[in-house]
This record gives sequence, structure tokens and C-alpha cells, in this order.
Amino acid sequence: MRYNSEIIYHYKYMQVPDIAKERSLLLIKPDVLQRQIVGEILTRFERKGFKIIAMKMLNATKEQVGEHYFDDKDYLIEVGEKAKKGAEARGEDISNWNSLERGKIIRQRNIEYLTCGPIVAMVLEGFGVIGGVRKLLGNTSPAAGDVGTIRDDYSLDTYQLADYVSRSTRTMIHASDSVENANREIDIWFDESELCDDYETAVEKIFYDEGWGNS
Repeated sequence: MRYNSEIIYHYKYMQVPDIAKERSLLLIKPDVLQRQIVGEILTRFERKGFKIIAMKMLNATKEQVGEHYFDDKDYLIEVGEKAKKGAEARGEDISNWNSLERGKIIRQRNIEYLTCGPIVAMVLEGFGVIGGVRKLLGNTSPAAGDVGTIRDDYSLDTYQLADYVSRSTRTMIHASDSVENANREIDIWFDESELCDDYETAVEKIFYDEGWGNS
């Protein structure tokens, strides 16, 4: 069989367009590892077409997690305000609510959650990866999410239950919510040398190579 040498060359040296180089940090939290469902969840991201460019298992330190959920007044108030809206929607008494103090409590609970056992940190890359991952994950109050999302499929937890037993909501996985935050978070958890973005996948050929499928 004879092949067109120009097509072979094009396939071999395909350039992924910048629009497909968006990245997201994911932190798979201790409860997921302890339930032994990491593989099932990773499959969902791979089937979508996102590319794994970094992944490692580690014991997160309180310093790392403290930098991730940074101790900033405006950030803490924002976190507290989001929690306030949720509490109000559930009909809870918010007459003595202090958003800054509640933000501090939530931050401390998150630090305890991420350091109670090993986690898996990873970086995914692909077109629309930030929004795509968060859509797959679903609501951060897991059981309130849509059927078919990862959190709803694998968790019965809610904000109400977490508050009732005074703990962090078991959101299972953290995922970056913006390009800016993704860049900041990736720098916390990975060195540049740990990012393996110089390999190609079949998905990249299919979605990003304009010559794929041509005879």
C-alpha cells in the first residue's frame, strides 16, 4: 500500500492549536482513594477526550493546602457569602451570620479534609477543559447535582449534612474554576518538569488535526 508522504509528515508533526491547550488542576481527595474508585472517575475524563499531562499521588501538607485555599480576607468573605446564600435557601437561621468567620471555618475544614489521607493531583489539558471538567463533576453539594454527574453518582453528601456534623462537604474532587486560578494552582502542586505535554493522543488527532480523516 502506498501512502501520501505529506500526510504522514503532517500527522507526525501535528501542532496542537493554542485554543486546545487550556489546563485544569484536579485534586482527587482522600475519600475517593479510600473508596477505591479513582480509576472509575479518571475514565470519565479520559472518555471525554481530555489529556492527562501530569499526575502523582502524595500526602498533601497543611502548608500546601493552606496556599491553595489562601488566607485572604476578601476570599474568605466570598466563601462565607456563598455559604450564607446556601444556608438561607435551606431555610436556616442566618441572623447572626458572619461571612468572614464562616469563611475561616470552611477554609480550616478544607485543610483538614485534604490532609486526612493521600490524594492524587493531576493536570488535564484540552479544549474547554475547565468548564468541561466542572460540568462532569456537577454540584459541590453532591446529592443536589444532576443525575449522571460524578458527584451525584458517587456521593449522597450535601451542604446541610456536612454542616450538621461540622465537617467539610465531601466534594470528592477539586477542579480549577478559571484559567487564572488553574495557573496559580498548578504552580503549587507541580514543578514545570513534571508536566508531560509533549506527547500526542489519538483524540488530539481527531479533534485538532485538520488533515485527519482525509484520504
